[in-house]
Amino acid sequence: MAENKCVREIFYERERKFLSPYAFLTENTRGRDYPITECRNRTEFQRDRDRILHSKSFRRLMHKTQVFLFPTDEHYRNRLTHTLEVTQIARIISRALMLNEDLCEAAALGHDIGHTPFGHAGEIVMQECFSKDFTHYKQSVRVVEKLENNGAGLNLTWEVRDGIMNHTGDCMASTLEGIIVKFADRIAYINHDIDDSIRGGIITADDIPKQLRKVLGNTHSERINTMVSSVIENSTDRNEIRMAPEVEEAMMGLRQFLFDNVYHNPVAKRGEKQAMDLLRYLFEYFMKNTDKMPEFFRNRIEQETAERCVCDYICGMTDRYAIEKYKEIFIPQSWESPDRI
Repeated sequence: MAENKCVREIFYERERKFLSPYAFLTENTRGRDYPITECRNRTEFQRDRDRILHSKSFRRLMHKTQVFLFPTDEHYRNRLTHTLEVTQIARIISRALMLNEDLCEAAALGHDIGHTPFGHAGEIVMQECFSKDFTHYKQSVRVVEKLENNGAGLNLTWEVRDGIMNHTGDCMASTLEGIIVKFADRIAYINHDIDDSIRGGIITADDIPKQLRKVLGNTHSERINTMVSSVIENSTDRNEIRMAPEVEEAMMGLRQFLFDNVYHNPVAKRGEKQAMDLLRYLFEYFMKNTDKMPEFFRNRIEQETAERCVCDYICGMTDRYAIEKYKEIFIPQSWESPDRI
């Protein structure tokens, strides 16, 4: 190590020397909303990764639904394990394409950090109760900009927030690394939702259409490998991220198979109506009793609307916290006389 040269500068030199010409170099970041002193030992995207990992919102993902509500079997995915699988797939692709793995990792770790309790069922309720424009990815950006760290936010770089905002839907991130997160998210959830659905007896491996299995493979690992390999092979030395058309078509066919057989399956969705009603009741209650929310959210009503603050409070809840809060508010508690001997 050259004398007086910090580790950060060595990382930057490595990026310039070894990364693809299409990679986003960390030293070119648009920066943060609030400038901070640079770290000697980490790049800015590595710092973003650490800020996300150490946040309370990230830890709460462990108790938020992915697809199956209230599973007693601990082997089903939750929102945290989904995030970790997305991150690993994104890193594999980014590394193979010689892109900025640190940027990819940070955006992937933060992509669902603002997700509602009870998965997409909670998202639907927030669209009904708060705003039709509510989305979990907009809420994730809001968490890292305005809600985490007692309202100070995580002060992430622009590129990481861009990757979080544009990881789903028709929008496209501004960097190839952010676009990889979009592919990794889809690859992860399609495959692990198939795996969980087979474990739950909702479908069998043989139910997957033969044509899709022929293209993608017959096992969980084969399908992931096919999709990841297709992205790598078709994106190498290109200023774009893409799959082979036949693989992408099969992947989307598998996604439609999930919608037809799992996501709307009454067995898989058992308890969803009750969960949605629970969130509606909580939203209505806190709108009428804003003083019952934690101080942080009560104080923000002076700056924003009550609806916005109630939405933020409920979105930050884990599944089990929402259930316990509902019980506390709406379920009669047993009463014991203080004079009872």
